[in-house]
Amino acid sequence: MTTPTNTLRGTLPDLAPRRQSLAQRLADPLFAVVTYGLIAITMLVIVYPLYFIVIASISDPNLVQQGKVVLLPKGITFDGYLTIFGTSTIVRGFLNSVVYTVVGTVISVTMILFGAYALARKDMPGRNLFMILFVITMFFDGGMIARYLVVKELGMLDTMWAVVLPGAVGVWNLIIARTFFEQNLSPELREASQLDGASDFRFFFGIALPLSKPLIVLMAMIHIVANWNAFFDAMIYLSDESKYPLQLILRNVLIQSQASASGMDMASMDSTAAAQKMGELLKYSMIVVSTIPLLIAFPFLQRYFVKGATLGALKS
Repeated sequence: MTTPTNTLRGTLPDLAPRRQSLAQRLADPLFAVVTYGLIAITMLVIVYPLYFIVIASISDPNLVQQGKVVLLPKGITFDGYLTIFGTSTIVRGFLNSVVYTVVGTVISVTMILFGAYALARKDMPGRNLFMILFVITMFFDGGMIARYLVVKELGMLDTMWAVVLPGAVGVWNLIIARTFFEQNLSPELREASQLDGASDFRFFFGIALPLSKPLIVLMAMIHIVANWNAFFDAMIYLSDESKYPLQLILRNVLIQSQASASGMDMASMDSTAAAQKMGELLKYSMIVVSTIPLLIAFPFLQRYFVKGATLGALKS
């Protein structure tokens, strides 16, 4: 039988504050200072280049080259933005990029989800063989000429499909998605749904996809970035300038502005130096214009990105 004295003795150690040595008391504040200091330095290293690009895009290029633009813009001018948005090809390229990004992301995410779920099913005949064939493509490539001939024979040259279809499925993303399904969709869950009369399609659309929101957002973010920044496939497969995406148009504008004083209203400039000055403005302005959409969208999806990447890449 427990006596009141024993009970009191058993509770006193729990109520008493823990004694800390002087070293421990000094270590906690020091650790906090060092940690927050490193975080602040890291944020500064990441954020300042972005901030510098913004202020450089509205500053006098001569002052930027002289190193006089550090924290605040100087010689403020919006000629770079006026030149970009005053050209119809830039606006059309922006709309083309939006279309290519939306269509390409939908196609890629759909194909990866269907393919990964099938490869995650252990009762799928030949799934190991299919996986080997997919992995082989990660190490061996037919090359640019072979891809061009395939796109040409399929009749996709100078069309949107030449931009969004050749790289629609990334094998690494397929592996991540397959691992996610294997770890989060147990065979017992599928068997329970089958006992309730659910078909494979109903299980996939009614149970698997709702449980895969982090994976879907992860795949969508990866392909949004890839499709938005892509220009090489468009440069190879598209010949009609009205179908060029934004990145390809901005690339061509930058090359033209640095090479000569012609194009993009530069014919009225008096010297090559003036054209180079405009080229510097265009360079920074185009970086801002092309990255703003992604910077706006990503903070809202970051938590899904981290969760999806962790669940898809690590084994619990």
